[in-house]
Amino acid sequence: MTEQHLDVAKLQRRLAEFAAARNWQPFHTPKNLVSALSVEASELVEIFQWLTPEESARVMEDPETAHRVTDEVADVLAYLLQLCEVLGVDPLAALNAKIDRNEHRFPAP
Repeated sequence: MTEQHLDVAKLQRRLAEFAAARNWQPFHTPKNLVSALSVEASELVEIFQWLTPEESARVMEDPETAHRVTDEVADVLAYLLQLCEVLGVDPLAALNAKIDRNEHRFPAP
């Protein structure tokens, strides 16, 4: 599957098929998925924890660190997409609506 053919629904299907093939669905409750999402987000934070702002801006320049960041971003997104699937939330629609609300709450000068 090439990147240009990826979309949220396809990724959610792949994640669901991956979990189903391993009989993991009973463990993919909203509570467990949110917990896993939190852990993965914390692992992403850990990479940046003691970096200066300047170092954090250059984090992708080091191939090993870039790989770690990319993997943790993927883990965070995977759990978020699985959570959305289980709860019936359209993540793109939710984000779009949130941006709309923020544009009203925080108007540009």
